Amino acid sequence: MKKFFEDIKKDIKFKSAGTGKKLTDDTSRPQASQSHAARPRQAPTEGAARAGAAALARIDQQPRPKVQTSQDAIRKQVKKELEAEAAAVAEKEKPVEDVSAPVKELACLSVTGVFFTCPLTGATLTKSEREVHIKEAIFMRFEEDAVAASVMMIHTFNKDREKVKAAVDIISKYIENICKNPAEEKYRKIKVSNKVFQEKVHCLEGSREFLQAVGFVSVMFPVDGQEEDEEFLVLPEQGAEALEGVKESRERLQRGEPVRARLERQPQAFRACGHAARFELPPDFYNLTADELRREQQQRSDLLEKNSMMRTKAMREKDEQRERRKYNYTLLRVRLPDGTLLQGTFYAWDKVPALFQFVRESLVDGWQPFELIAPGGQKLNEADDGALAECNLVPAAVVTFSWDAAVQADIAAAGGTTATLLKPSLQESIQTLS
Repeated sequence: MKKFFEDIKKDIKFKSAGTGKKLTDDTSRPQASQSHAARPRQAPTEGAARAGAAALARIDQQPRPKVQTSQDAIRKQVKKELEAEAAAVAEKEKPVEDVSAPVKELACLSVTGVFFTCPLTGATLTKSEREVHIKEAIFMRFEEDAVAASVMMIHTFNKDREKVKAAVDIISKYIENICKNPAEEKYRKIKVSNKVFQEKVHCLEGSREFLQAVGFVSVMFPVDGQEEDEEFLVLPEQGAEALEGVKESRERLQRGEPVRARLERQPQAFRACGHAARFELPPDFYNLTADELRREQQQRSDLLEKNSMMRTKAMREKDEQRERRKYNYTLLRVRLPDGTLLQGTFYAWDKVPALFQFVRESLVDGWQPFELIAPGGQKLNEADDGALAECNLVPAAVVTFSWDAAVQADIAAAGGTTATLLKPSLQESIQTLS
């Protein structure tokens, strides 16, 4: 080994001499270069070869890593995927800077952003955090209820609803056949390489986890005409009570729904003021890519010319629809009879009844009938199934509230009054609109 290191030192010194800038005289420069260039590459010395062989032997003697169980593999893979997804989502949803407009201070914004609540943990999340957090929360459920967690995986991680339905139907059929023929081994075996299983079931995230949670285990069986064994998922023979549990798992799979973060309304009350219709929205409200933002800037420059042209009603409606599609969310303020403003965040495609429900839940006397009038005098109908975007309430608007006149007359005739409109929690946090 000592000789091995000495050989390396000599080689380094030789290269330094061949490439160094300081030489004793001019005639030594070409000689050193030619000598170095012509020098053949030497084979490893006997000592170096012995040292390398010893190192390989030590590596071979080291204990091999333990084969991971499926749960260990899932956890490690999930951690790796979550970290990668978090970085990708954060990069994708990074707001695009608009150099033509000054950056707004956080305190100047009408609302600081769009936030969500995880239904599994109750955590408050930003747009970029929600999907990664929900995935992590679902995987954490495996320790307490593997069936529930796998059902959530199937319905949440796979976006194609038609494919999900097809997989659920096939898995349900597997279980139905087992329950009808519990003693028949062929119904309790699923060949993993089967074309239908591969194309309809195995390709969906969570499908294998569900089968394992129900009780299926992986077994290698010989197959006629093949040299190598093939993998089968096998459900051991079940008793009557265990079969009832399998049936219940199937029903849970069929009833499953995607786990989605809930949009936080962020209810806030403001004192009466004269600039209720002024809005400064954060980038989260926009549904624009970088290219779309550039096109939007070009459209602004063409606005004057466009307004000077005669446009049909169909052209105007098309422009309005395109304008509404720019936004994912809308910020609405409801002006109450005493001038107080009630503010909340909504999806642009939330239905009109969602606005009525929000207002009703914010009032002390929410049981009383009331009316909401949109800008321009349009009366909103609580029974209307139209979207807020279709009512021209995006990306922000002020809606006027009024009690039902007939009911108020009856209350006044009975000597009653409505002293406080908003619930105490909103009154206590009321702010001045900046």
